[in-house]
Amino acid sequence: MRTVFIYAFIVLVSFGLIACENGGSADQTESPTAKRYPFKGEIVKIDKAAKKATINHEKIEGYMDAMTMDLEIRKPDWVWNELVKGSVVTGDLVVDNAKGEYWVEVTGVIAPQDSSQERSPTAEDKAIIGKKLPAFSLTNQDGKTISPDNFKGKGLAITFIYAQCPLPAYCILMSKNFSDLANQINAEEELKNTYRLLSISFDPARDTPEKLKSYGIGYLGRGSKATDFVVWQLAVGEDKEVRKIADFAGLRYEVDEKDKTQFTHSLRTLVVAPDGTIKKVFTGNDWKAEDLLREMKSAMNAESGEK
Repeated sequence: MRTVFIYAFIVLVSFGLIACENGGSADQTESPTAKRYPFKGEIVKIDKAAKKATINHEKIEGYMDAMTMDLEIRKPDWVWNELVKGSVVTGDLVVDNAKGEYWVEVTGVIAPQDSSQERSPTAEDKAIIGKKLPAFSLTNQDGKTISPDNFKGKGLAITFIYAQCPLPAYCILMSKNFSDLANQINAEEELKNTYRLLSISFDPARDTPEKLKSYGIGYLGRGSKATDFVVWQLAVGEDKEVRKIADFAGLRYEVDEKDKTQFTHSLRTLVVAPDGTIKKVFTGNDWKAEDLLREMKSAMNAESGEK
């Protein structure tokens, strides 16, 4: 490890990147000449107070070989609630020679494969367990208005996506899991009468009901009987309406400053009992369709008094 850090120091000195001892300029805007390099690495150690992490990163094409080094993470702030040892981060390494600074801006966080390293639920996540889903008014893929009343008496799971998300471990995986489960539920009459799924888009500027319907069909498959969207609905609403639900769930999202069509965001999937109370919060992507169905059944059985 020591050899790696010494080598990293030499590389950064050669590029004029060792900043002042106090961590560099208070002005965190980058210079016009700053360069960005696609970045991916695994978190080895976290210093939340200093907003730094030791990261074992892959080779950065056109810049440096793979190595382990301490790096400042500047954006976004909510990422510190998601990171644990073993998390894989993707984003940009920003190299600003004019200021003698370098840092990482994260666009995605992938939960560690080792479930023992899974992030413990935050107080925020725990706080909503047992609380009622807040009232909302959204428009579904068929252009119809929906609210929590539409799901009364049903076991419900809610996740958050946007259709243009390019990250395989984020919205793409959430939608694959939901569509897989929708097809499974739709195939069994008892399940179809009992459970519902809802994907809420946080991109109202682009995700129209028509686009969401096409998006959903693409995941379900055109031959799927679940394309009647009885089991799985996709919905969008005014930004303030979506923000209200997202804030309740602990979801964080913001427009990517480098590409206004993209978002940096966290993940949240809620399991809601038939009476509208939250029973489970999945905070990452390390769950499968069968895990979600098991939690939905547990929530249903708990309400009915079954063991």
